[in-house]
Amino acid sequence: MSGSSQNGNSDDLDKAASEADLSERRDRLNRMLDGQRKADEAEQRVKKSDSSGYGQAMKLSSEFISGIVVGGGLGWFVDQWLGTTPFGLIVFLLIGFAAGVLNVMRAAGRIAEPEQRVKRDDAGDGGSN
Repeated sequence: MSGSSQNGNSDDLDKAASEADLSERRDRLNRMLDGQRKADEAEQRVKKSDSSGYGQAMKLSSEFISGIVVGGGLGWFVDQWLGTTPFGLIVFLLIGFAAGVLNVMRAAGRIAEPEQRVKRDDAGDGGSN
């Protein structure tokens, strides 16, 4: 009789130990999955920032190139119309270059848009009166 009760106690102890072992393994697996999930999310953020950086570079370069191309086109047209070759092209290329630089600085956020500047000036005048 006492032998069977000892067997029952050892079975209970084995079950408790196996449940504790399973619980520990489950917790370890959950921690590993959380770590893997965080690593995947960080990798996705890096991929997004790379693609948005590429898009930003394309936008800035197109802003700059378009300013120069438009300035050159206008200069060529003025030279053909007025017969001032090559001075119109030179002057308008320089103006187009300056416009391209200004567009890049606006797109990069280094210079405020003209509407925002006017609103800021109005707010500054209203506060001083």
